[in-house]
Amino acid sequence: MSLPSRRELLAGLIGAPAALAACRLPRRVPPGQIVHASERFGHRARDAMARPPTAERVERAGVVIVGAGAAGLSAAWRLRRAGFDDFEVMELDPVVGGTARGGLGAAGRYPWGAHYITVPLPTNRALLRLLDEMQLVEGRGDDGEPVIAEQHLCREPQERLWHEGAWRPGLWPAHGATAQDDEEHARFRAEVDHWVAWRDSRGRRAFTLPVAGCSDDAEVAALDRLSAREWLRRKGFRSARLLWFAGYACRDDYGATLDDTSAWAMLLYWAGRLRAPGDPSREVITFPEGNARFVDHLRRAAGPRLRVDTAAVDVLPTDDGVLVTALRADGSARAVRAERVILAVPVFLAARVVRPWREAPPEFAGAFEHGPWVVANLHLDGRPRPTPGAPPAWDNVLYDSPSLGYVVSSHQALRDHGPTTWTWYLPLTGEPRAERRRALQATRDDWADMCLADLERAHPGLRQRVERLDVVRWGHAMVRPRPGLIWGGARAAAARPYRGIHLAHSDLSGVALFEEAFDQGVRAAEAVLAEKGVGFASMR
Repeated sequence: MSLPSRRELLAGLIGAPAALAACRLPRRVPPGQIVHASERFGHRARDAMARPPTAERVERAGVVIVGAGAAGLSAAWRLRRAGFDDFEVMELDPVVGGTARGGLGAAGRYPWGAHYITVPLPTNRALLRLLDEMQLVEGRGDDGEPVIAEQHLCREPQERLWHEGAWRPGLWPAHGATAQDDEEHARFRAEVDHWVAWRDSRGRRAFTLPVAGCSDDAEVAALDRLSAREWLRRKGFRSARLLWFAGYACRDDYGATLDDTSAWAMLLYWAGRLRAPGDPSREVITFPEGNARFVDHLRRAAGPRLRVDTAAVDVLPTDDGVLVTALRADGSARAVRAERVILAVPVFLAARVVRPWREAPPEFAGAFEHGPWVVANLHLDGRPRPTPGAPPAWDNVLYDSPSLGYVVSSHQALRDHGPTTWTWYLPLTGEPRAERRRALQATRDDWADMCLADLERAHPGLRQRVERLDVVRWGHAMVRPRPGLIWGGARAAAARPYRGIHLAHSDLSGVALFEEAFDQGVRAAEAVLAEKGVGFASMR
């Protein structure tokens, strides 16, 4: 198969007219590299799953946690908070955190993926416990609302939109909107408010975070059987701006299109984060390095029990516990017999690692689809010259781009001048296998060129300010909440313990948010504690 030309690659990202214009310019790309490229070891580990290596001896542990992303580290954190420390954590990569990891450059720290959470509702007790422990919470209001220390809340301006040749405040494309656009926007907000106010016969909300607290009432579950696009059509939403606004939400949180997102998941984006109808959007907690700040804190719970460069390649339930065989990056093998295993990995990987599932895949495995992403970090020696409209913000979105634009790490560090790092996000929303091939076929220079061509429409001459541009390719970045996933039974089936094995991953929530990964880790850890007879008071 021949590789696409530069013009074809750019056209796929920014459209044919913009690609033609970009190709008339010199292809100067700054130096950089593909980072976090553990594909080689990952492929060795994949091959070892078919023929697991033999370790010289078998060690023992009470619990083995496979995966040190947000869910796995959260499980370790919960075990430690219960006073249980007979566990270890295995991680394939040399760096923990999964898509919530961060980096450090000359201008300070920056994210490589997930970069914020919204202030939790008072009902999210476990996450508030973590925020308390991290000393982010200053107190509680009379209504139970957490008061987050101001320095940890995203400072203004929070977001802006490049639309019709200028930066506009906020994300709704209000400039030039017709009366119909504004009417549909108001009606859409009313639909969201309806679901914010809705309660079932048990007093449960239709939408909240974590998803485990949502109502499973038939009226709500019916939303999961429709795509977001079909729901919008049935509700009479036709405005191109409103459809873009709703589509942006699906790409932002799920890396998916209106067609590949259920109406339930689309509405969760807004209704799950509001306490009452008419409330403004909840404030955002963020750091220069994004959610890597949470990962760094959670990692301390694992301490010396963390084993990086260690890929679990075979998980075998036996009459005497669960035997975990792992391959180290140096080619050696080790085996651990555990009483319980927490598999904090995506469902597709769990189905390959657990030997009985590898031989006869569980029915639920096929319900989970994962979309790839490309993320680039641009290290600038200074700010590009100002462009028209709203001032620079933390989150900078381009209306007519398939990317999500970029976030500015130094914005939260109160530095508006001088060197900085911009993090550019591109969800690849097509058929996942084809998109993964595309991500691997394109070189670092290809992705750098596409990133710069995308952003130079709003920042002419940006290339001259970029000293370095690194790229990461997340092949299975986020589960896509396709119609039927949330309430179709697959999530519940995957969450059931299997012969001493507990799955813990945001997949089991159906939406790939940090809040969900954290909750799934806590859930699995508490289930293990209960099975082992360890006394604890549930945080959930």
